[in-house]
Amino acid sequence: MTKVQTSAAEALGDVLRDDMTLAVGGFGLSGIPADLIDAVRASGVTNLTVVSNNMGVDGKGLGVLLETGQVRKVIASYVGENKLFAEQFLAGALDVEFSPQGTLAERLRAGGAGIPAFYTKTGVGTLIAEGKPLAEFDGVTYVQERGIVADVALVKAYMADTRGNLVYRYTARNFNPVVATAGLVTIAEAEHIVQPGEIEPDHVVTPGVYIQRIVHSLNRAKDIEQRTVRPRDAVAA
Repeated sequence: MTKVQTSAAEALGDVLRDDMTLAVGGFGLSGIPADLIDAVRASGVTNLTVVSNNMGVDGKGLGVLLETGQVRKVIASYVGENKLFAEQFLAGALDVEFSPQGTLAERLRAGGAGIPAFYTKTGVGTLIAEGKPLAEFDGVTYVQERGIVADVALVKAYMADTRGNLVYRYTARNFNPVVATAGLVTIAEAEHIVQPGEIEPDHVVTPGVYIQRIVHSLNRAKDIEQRTVRPRDAVAA
């Protein structure tokens, strides 16, 4: 049975609701499910808890959900590219839970693997560990971190088959694979959609069992947070 939907709005139509937890793949503006994010914005759902490496930049990526005031809480590891995020946080309008980047990735992976919690040394003795259980293993103190399971997960893939098997490309293979496993419902947008058997089994990163719905990505520019280039003479040298 095909999992392909006609649009991002259709794919999200019956699963979005106020007060839900939304996990979103991507790293900055690389590998983000931009069409699905725009559909969330258009839906008007509010009071969202968003789990993502960061919240994009002003006016792009998950930043568009901050503009409309749809986000209540953010669980992220980095927010330095978004001025509106800082303004809302400092004004007390946005609840923020900072999680070290590797810990956040493992929390999502753990949630997808059915692991409710794990221990890590990262964050011990810092604000990250405040209020969390501590335990000692082999003479070393660790802090307990909870796995994350989202109501809905949104990911971006380079290629998908109609059964939901996903292949990522370059930097899009960052948080997308762990986010894909962490959703009770996971929706993927893909640049290319092919028939079953057209993806080499060894190339599949996310098996289709994790994916409930697929949409074809719109043809849009892939934004870069900070474009840096070298002078032509340096390249020639």
